[in-house]
Amino acid sequence: QVQLVETGGGLVQIGGSLRLSCVGAGRTFANNAMGWFRQAPGKERDFVASINWSGGSTYYADSVKGRFTISRDNAKNAVYLQMNSLKPEDTAVYYCAASNYLLGDRPLSVGEYTYWGQGTQVTVSS
Repeated sequence: QVQLVETGGGLVQIGGSLRLSCVGAGRTFANNAMGWFRQAPGKERDFVASINWSGGSTYYADSVKGRFTISRDNAKNAVYLQMNSLKPEDTAVYYCAASNYLLGDRPLSVGEYTYWGQGTQVTVSS
């Protein structure tokens, strides 16, 4: 069974940091573009960050540039999202995803990701 499992969410104060992890099982994702998305209550699932198979190319949503960093460790079949300087508007369920498409000159859309994790809640409070 192919799975992506996210961990690392939680409750954090404004300005704090969290590191999300996503580990794949059932197959290797070393050749897949990977991404992080988030969904707040009543809103659509939005792109956060993506990374190509080697880690040499990344994209970020404007709202998180300079604060979030995506990385991966193919030996561990894992992708990470380091989130710093968190704001209340970062509150959402965060999902990792794997795509069979190559990450080219644009970040991939939600529909271009094949595998999804179950999500992890991130809550930023004052």
